[in-house]
Formats: sequence, structure tokens, C-alpha cells
Amino acid sequence: MIPFIDLKAQYLSIKDEIDDAIKKVLGSCQFVLGEEVLNFESEFASECGSSHAIAVNSGTSALHLALLAADIGPGDEVITVPYTFVGTIAAICYTGAHPVLVDIEPRSYTIAVDQIEKAITYKTKAILPVHLYGQAADMDPIMEIAKRHHLVVIEDACQAFGAEYKGKRVGGIGDLACFSFYPGKNLGAYGEGGITLTNNATYAHTIRMLRQWGQEERYIHLLKGFNYRMDGIQGAVLRVKLKHIEAWTQARRRCAQKYNDLLSKANLITPIQAAHNRHVYHLYTIRVSNRESLSKILKEENIETLIHYPIPVHLQPAYLDLGYTAGAFPCSEEVAKQIISLPLYPEMKDSTIKAVSDIIVKSLPK
Repeated sequence: MIPFIDLKAQYLSIKDEIDDAIKKVLGSCQFVLGEEVLNFESEFASECGSSHAIAVNSGTSALHLALLAADIGPGDEVITVPYTFVGTIAAICYTGAHPVLVDIEPRSYTIAVDQIEKAITYKTKAILPVHLYGQAADMDPIMEIAKRHHLVVIEDACQAFGAEYKGKRVGGIGDLACFSFYPGKNLGAYGEGGITLTNNATYAHTIRMLRQWGQEERYIHLLKGFNYRMDGIQGAVLRVKLKHIEAWTQARRRCAQKYNDLLSKANLITPIQAAHNRHVYHLYTIRVSNRESLSKILKEENIETLIHYPIPVHLQPAYLDLGYTAGAFPCSEEVAKQIISLPLYPEMKDSTIKAVSDIIVKSLPK
């Protein structure tokens, strides 16, 4: 069996460090927030070149609070993409604002910059680009558009920790940025977790209150807040993993390049790295016209694959009320029908990548 991801292999490689970190939290009994989370916030902010980091319980919560801190609510519009994990759209809806969608670029799968200004109305309050699969959106023109129209930019970097755009780490480019530490992410917790970054002290102060019931001091509730706090154990685990993340990122990039080389002559589309980007390959996705057939073959060969994402958000039953219909975003809809994610993790051996690639090349029509 070739797994899609091997979290156990990663744990075993750092077992002593992880076990010691968890024991430290157990000994301190600081199970919610606490010193480990505080230290992780500082270290993570430094890694991304940001002034403030506020750790929360999920990437979705991070997005929700970033939007609220930017004073986004009922009657406002936020521009983003339909080809993303549903949490991007859900977080906007949580605030009472309306998601306004634009299509993606056909090769990077990130927001089509040339469509953004056409979607701006007097109700538009923010642009929420998604750095998808480990690749950054084209941020310079997005920031220029936002400046011209006095809009806030919130980076959805939930899949892209360590990715770079023109030498800058994602998370430190927009007004706010959000990351997820779901276990399968490049920097994954042992449970749920997320973080919001900003260089704006007012935003940071608001988010810190919102994540803990709107309190500035205990039992004094200045805002209607939430229980979005990060657990102490997650902070401790993430601090350990943060020390290893660059080596893991380089390993992911080597794995992706190996796939690219082996699949270069196959009848499929491999991922690209934009010229101005450092892709961190949270996912290694290929596009094929006969996805169902290939998925079946790989399953029969005991190779685990996943599809990210088979249905764009605007066609999901829960979000039909956004008012879009099939055909509204042709690139997103085409990619959703063709994409398939292959196994990729830092501990993956070249021989395993070759085994997967050989089966794919053999299975696809010439």
C-alpha cells in the first residue's frame, strides 16, 4: 500500500522531541493557550516576516476572525474564488457578508487577477486570494487593485506555509493572512489549529479578544467573541515541527521535481511553479481527462489518491444560494473535473515515486 500521506513516519522521525514537548505541557497544565502557544506565535510570526500572530483552533476560525477584525459584516462583499476548500467561502458567510466569486488561472489555479476589478462594486470591502496547493497567488497586482479601491487584502494561506512570492513569504504580504495546521498540512498539528497574521496592531488586538469570548481582561467582555483558542499541546507540537519545516519543504520540492521528470512525457498536465514563486507542494496535483479510470487503476494497485476538489463551491448544494450556475466559472469547473492529487510527503522515497509514475504513464493513452 502506498499511502497518500504518512504522518506516522514523520512522527517517528521526531518522536523524542514531540514526546518531551507534550510532557512539558502536561507538567505545566497549561492546556489552553499558555506559554507554548505564546512562544509559537512569536516564532511563527518571525518565520513569515509579520509583526503579530494570533493562534486559534482552526484555519477557518483564523479566516473568520480576520474578516471580523477588518470590520466585514452584513451588506459587505468579499471577492474570492470558487475553486478552493469550502472553508474559504464559509468564513465569509459566517460574518454575514456576501462572497463574490471570480474564476482562477488555468495553470496556477489561483485567482485570475484580470477579473478582480470587474467584480468590484460599492459594497466590496475585501479581496481574499487563495494560495492553493502550496502556490502563491499573483499578489503585486492584487495589492495594487486593493490600494486603488481602498480594499483590505486577506491572504488565505491555509495550504501554503513556506511558499514565497517574489522573495517574500506568504502571510506577510496582505493586510491579514490565515493559515491552517490541520494534521495533513505541511506544518500540521496533532489535532486542529490555525493562526492569523497581521502587521496591524489594531487588527491583532481585536482578534486576540475575539478568539477568547471578546475579553480584554477576564470576565470583561468588550466584544461578542468566540471560543477559538489554540490548545497548549498543539502549540508545543507545532514549535517542534517548525524547527524541521524547511528540511521537509525541500524534500517535498524534490519529490515534486521527481514526479515532474517522470511524468513529463505522459498525456497529462503536471503542476507549474510560477516564475516569481516558491511552490511548497502541499499537494501534488495532476490533470487528466480520464480521471475516474486512472483513479480506479491506482486504487487497484493499492495507491491512495484524493481529489481536491471535485465540485467548485458555487455548485455545492449548500451554496447554490450564492446565485451562480454551471458555466459561470469555466476554468474552475474544468479543473475540478480533471484534478487528482498523488501521494507526496517528505519521507517519500524516489523508488515509490517511480512506482506511482510508472503505473500512471502505462495507464494513460498515448
